Amino acid sequence: MQNRRVAVRGIIIKDGKLLAVRLKQYKGRIDDEGQDFWCVPGGTVDIGEPLISALEREMTEETGIKPVIGNLLYIQQFAHKDWEHLEFFFHITNADDYAHIDLDKTTHGAVEIAEIDFIDPAAHTLMPMFLRVQDIVADAASGVTQVFDNLSF
Repeated sequence: MQNRRVAVRGIIIKDGKLLAVRLKQYKGRIDDEGQDFWCVPGGTVDIGEPLISALEREMTEETGIKPVIGNLLYIQQFAHKDWEHLEFFFHITNADDYAHIDLDKTTHGAVEIAEIDFIDPAAHTLMPMFLRVQDIVADAASGVTQVFDNLSF
């Protein structure tokens, strides 16, 4: 039997940098390993929940800011022998609203996030790996969806 997790993520670009988070360890977190990497905000889609609704919920829970959702930029599929992880990465177009985030004023941010900042993807350990090498600014401008799987890297 294969277990599948579906997640949504927000791609927010400001001045050529990407909004990213370093997660804390907390009860209910799937990955119990160290948090020595960055990722983009978002999270799990509940069963039957529309992707856009899930992204609005996750982004608001983590940042306290309602996203303006643009194009679907990336789909990532990562499969192992007994599980699969499927993620949808959407461009968030109201980047200026994310310049100042107070995690203490969010419902989940202070519990889940150790650090949030706009980073240079090439200069940090960023997961998933394809985000380190993609020209995210150009990809957001093109509006073309790209698909990655665990065989791509």
